[in-house]
Amino acid sequence: MSLFAQLASLTVQAGNGAHHSDAQHAAQHAAQHAAQQAVNWSEHLPALQIALPLLAAPLCVLLRRARLAWGLAMLVSAGALAISLTLLGRVLALGEGGAISYHLGGWQPPWGIEYRIDALNAFVLVIVTGISTVVMAATPRSLESELPRERHYLYYAAYLLCMTGLAGITITGDAFNIFVFLEISSLSAYALISMGRTRRAVTSAYQYLVMGTIGGTFLLLGIGLLYMVTGTLNIADLSERLALVGANRTVLVALACIVAGVSIKLALFPLHVWLPNAYTYAPAVVTAFLAATATKVAYYVLVRFVFSVFGTPLAFDELHLDALLLPLAILAMFGASLVAIYQADVKRMLAWSSVAQIGYMVLGLALANESGLTGGLVHLFNHALMKSGLFLVMACFALRLGSTRLEDLAGVGHRMPLTFGAFVLGGLSLIGVPMTAGFVSKWYLVRGALEAGMWPLAAAILLSSLLAVAYIWRVVEVAWFREPATGDLRRAPLSILVPAWILLLGTLYFGLHTSFTVGTASAAARLLLGGTP
Repeated sequence: MSLFAQLASLTVQAGNGAHHSDAQHAAQHAAQHAAQQAVNWSEHLPALQIALPLLAAPLCVLLRRARLAWGLAMLVSAGALAISLTLLGRVLALGEGGAISYHLGGWQPPWGIEYRIDALNAFVLVIVTGISTVVMAATPRSLESELPRERHYLYYAAYLLCMTGLAGITITGDAFNIFVFLEISSLSAYALISMGRTRRAVTSAYQYLVMGTIGGTFLLLGIGLLYMVTGTLNIADLSERLALVGANRTVLVALACIVAGVSIKLALFPLHVWLPNAYTYAPAVVTAFLAATATKVAYYVLVRFVFSVFGTPLAFDELHLDALLLPLAILAMFGASLVAIYQADVKRMLAWSSVAQIGYMVLGLALANESGLTGGLVHLFNHALMKSGLFLVMACFALRLGSTRLEDLAGVGHRMPLTFGAFVLGGLSLIGVPMTAGFVSKWYLVRGALEAGMWPLAAAILLSSLLAVAYIWRVVEVAWFREPATGDLRRAPLSILVPAWILLLGTLYFGLHTSFTVGTASAAARLLLGGTP
């Protein structure tokens, strides 16, 4: 019996060992499968960047509850920001010139549609998703005073569609899809602007619609002409084939159409007429979102076509695009700043200021050297922070004062010191005071002008900054040195004030720590000037 007992014991132990070995093997296989699935999911991040807000928009309509729709929109915006930061990290890890290429449906470009992410558009994508997330956090409280609660879910649906379009424009590697995503973002932007509290919002949205349609038509014509010449819509392929075609009449007309169309969307002087009214009469959070994203993405499109598709030799050496853009940029810097000085509404003043700041960005493009282009791209980031933060401050004033008119801000610096302190910080960055982000970008623009041998242009950049001092000082003088109106004001709601301070403290942080902004922008500038799409 003892022998049988020993044999039985050995058999059980062997069986247990076999089962343990099988279980260990199964666990290892499951871990490998999970890791492979994680890798597969991470490879689809470019598609998820577009799919998440696109699918969430109709869900907001189905939810119909303001709080639930906001929660979904906030979650999607934060998720999109996490994806964009991940993509930027991966692109930077690939080294200068590295890019992520995602082929939709498995079709290889140029036959299939490609999402192509390099240092430039990953940088812009972080701006779009970052601003979207911060402004979304401030939206519910601000929207309560401007839009009936039963329509809030429609606002969140349009907001997510607009973010979808802007992100799609940024990462697509297909020229026609730039137009498609541009129309998605534009149509939703018209809807968002029309939700303002007065009837002027509707007329402003209609004016923007008319101008935007003209701009989109010019862009589509230019893309069609490029397709006629090259037989392709893939941006990388377009660049290679245009280099062989050279500067013929069709290419010249295509460049003119694209520059004209994108300049309307960018609000480049004198094609800016839609912007002041749109920013003034739209809901405050809509203005904070669009001022920091829509024109910035349009600037990216202009940079992408000029440098990545047409190339520096064709656009500047043969077609002399700088001879057109440089005067327009200078006119924007001075003309819009002068108009801003005489505005009676602070929100409208900041809208005209945006036209002037767009002039600085276009100036960097027109210089077509590394320092100038770096300055333009850094200003794209910096202006997004400062102007979005300033418009959120305007949301605080509108909520507590019921107005953003200059005369109604008398003494508000004493009654709302935290809110007004945020405005002053944003104004200093807008002027370009040292240690703020605005100084960094203007410094590189001055360097670019000096490297191009244009010292009068460098002086013009400094002189135009003094005009910003004038219109910011008008607000400071009224808000701090005028007698306050009778009665005490409650402080601005923290749900709006905290996001505003986050953005405006960002202008201080990136004014002192420039490795991210300047490093990424200079890498993108070298890539663009090297002619590699």
